[in-house]
Amino acid sequence: MEERISLLEIAKIIKKRLVLIVILTVISVGIAAGISFYVLTPIYEAQTQILVNQKSNSEEAYSWSQMETDLQLINTYNVIITSPVILNKVIEKQGINILPETLKEQITLTNESNSKVINIIVEDSSSQQAVEISNTVAEVFKEEIPKLMNVDNINILSVAKLSENPTPVKPNKMRNIAIAAVIGLMLGIGLAFLFEFLDTTIKNEKDIEDIVGLPVMGVVGLIAKEKKSLLLRRVRRN
Repeated sequence: MEERISLLEIAKIIKKRLVLIVILTVISVGIAAGISFYVLTPIYEAQTQILVNQKSNSEEAYSWSQMETDLQLINTYNVIITSPVILNKVIEKQGINILPETLKEQITLTNESNSKVINIIVEDSSSQQAVEISNTVAEVFKEEIPKLMNVDNINILSVAKLSENPTPVKPNKMRNIAIAAVIGLMLGIGLAFLFEFLDTTIKNEKDIEDIVGLPVMGVVGLIAKEKKSLLLRRVRRN
């Protein structure tokens, strides 16, 4: 038999298990806050912008075909920037003990649509090191790219700078706490309904109606102990 549950019954279940729901939500938020504030390592971000142009005379530099070619080469530049040819020199200059593959994972390259500007974004647990790596990658690329390609016009548009009060970009504490609150709330509600459906004890007349499939015609109230003993004596005499 198909069972349906009304909104009123849902509200009653939630109200009945409200303490459980609140406790699970608070615990979930507490765990997320503890991990975000005291366990996860803060990650800082620094960004350097460079402009890349190929060798060409003034007329070719501004021709449509040359512009198209430069834009198509952006992907090639992105591959070169994160290649061992560049990253090994960055590691050497910075004197850091890290593999090129690991450093590559810290670097993100982006560029605006139809633009020859490349954004070098570096993430690191040290804000100062993120700034230094970001600027060093741009400098090494500027030094090495003329040897690799017919490009001699590299301009660093914006260097990464260390702010007085750097703010980590990861972990996003508020987002983690919000997600944990939602998960705790959903878990609490889910357990509340699970406990309710697993509870087969009879609590009221409706439970009896649901079990036997018949309406309740009357209710016998509680009989006091003294009154019950008196009734039993009368029954025995008769």
